[in-house]
Amino acid sequence: MAAGINFDKYDDIPVDVTGADPPPHITTFEDVEFFESTKATVAKCGYKRPTPVQKYAVPIILAGRDLMACAQTGSGKTAAFLLPAITKLIKEEAPGGKPGRDPVPTRCLIISSNEGAYPADRLRRARSHSRYGVSSVVAYGGTAVGYQLRQLEGGCNILVGTPGRLLDFLNRGKVQLDKISILILDEADRMLDMGFEPEIRKIVSNYGLPETGKRQTLMFSATFPEEIQRIANEFLHNYLFLTVGRVGGATSDITQRIIEVDEFGKREKLSEILSATGVDRTLVFVETKRNADFLATYLSQESFPTTSIHGDRFQREREEALRDFRSGRAPVLVATSVAARGLDIPDVKHVVNYDLPNNIEEYVHRIGRTGRIGNQGLATAFFHKEKDAPLARALIKVLADALQDVPDFLEAAAEAAVGTNYGPAGGRFASKDYRQGGGRGHKGDSNGVGNDQGGFGNFSESTTGGFSSSAGADDEKWD
Repeated sequence: MAAGINFDKYDDIPVDVTGADPPPHITTFEDVEFFESTKATVAKCGYKRPTPVQKYAVPIILAGRDLMACAQTGSGKTAAFLLPAITKLIKEEAPGGKPGRDPVPTRCLIISSNEGAYPADRLRRARSHSRYGVSSVVAYGGTAVGYQLRQLEGGCNILVGTPGRLLDFLNRGKVQLDKISILILDEADRMLDMGFEPEIRKIVSNYGLPETGKRQTLMFSATFPEEIQRIANEFLHNYLFLTVGRVGGATSDITQRIIEVDEFGKREKLSEILSATGVDRTLVFVETKRNADFLATYLSQESFPTTSIHGDRFQREREEALRDFRSGRAPVLVATSVAARGLDIPDVKHVVNYDLPNNIEEYVHRIGRTGRIGNQGLATAFFHKEKDAPLARALIKVLADALQDVPDFLEAAAEAAVGTNYGPAGGRFASKDYRQGGGRGHKGDSNGVGNDQGGFGNFSESTTGGFSSSAGADDEKWD
């Protein structure tokens, strides 16, 4: 995806790192001693400079530190952990920079939500040219078990999987974890919040995975509420906490429109909007799986070619829907929240919240599918004054923070919504390391050189972030 017209605004993104003795950040990819194959991957994807999360996460990971990292959707998190992880694996398996000849056990385990397996799989293909032969296999539900088991027979350096499918393969004795040196939880808060904590604990505790402190553990997500941090803290050792930008906030590159519509007028209003704005890469979010299919059929009958994606569709059906959407064969995609995170959908022009979610974090993740890496985007939300009133105050805060117009009806709904506020009731953002307490922090100077660090102090600065990429690199966008 090419960098957008507002890309230079990333120079002003604030970055916080908390924890003891963080290593210095990088400013260019040339600052990192990547292997030639990794440099070739970076060049192939058209990356010119690292994003803020990459600037800080890459040296932290290469230094062997545990890390909990928060950065907005589309900020380059996947590349931020995979580039240094691959570099470390090459060093482990091929001392002196020479590729090993014998099969090696799995060294890196990436646990992801089902939708999060998509970008990791794309990353696997993006660096498949590596002359060092770092191999990877994906294991997630909805795809034939037999095929994935055959892929595992030859072994792999990197295993990407969802909690349920990984447990299945572990119980069958098809996966061994005793040689894991890097454990990565991608979209960690999403998995823990969705109830996968027991499965993750089983994987970490019952199958020979090296214990905390004897492995490197990395957690990446767009949000880390305090209660999720407390759970995640059990998996980490002497970790650094990295936040990029206003975690949970929405970029001002996205024009947000809130339209008051009752339930019975939504279909007609959506048709009206699509007629006025066009249908190119329009992502429509609905609450239920049934309504996703129903609305997709209705729009198709109204001459808006539409497909749908939700949790009841098989993996191959999801992939087919995404192919149709990306190719323009079906330029409108109706989705439940399964598509809100992790899916690699480049260059979405318009996000429509046909049904608003019940929490502000989900709203921010949804609209984050457009307006990525400096490109401008459009987000429209249908607001029902009775059903959506509890979200009103949090919506106003998101709009105000992103310098967007706040409609009068939303102000009125917020005033009438007893018991809601801008804090926890409206949505919790993990913009702060819960370990900080009242500790004193340190600021980095204008050149990005931090002052003395101690204990759990922090430093903050404005960074030059983002990356620019060449035309035609859409298929290699790393979320």
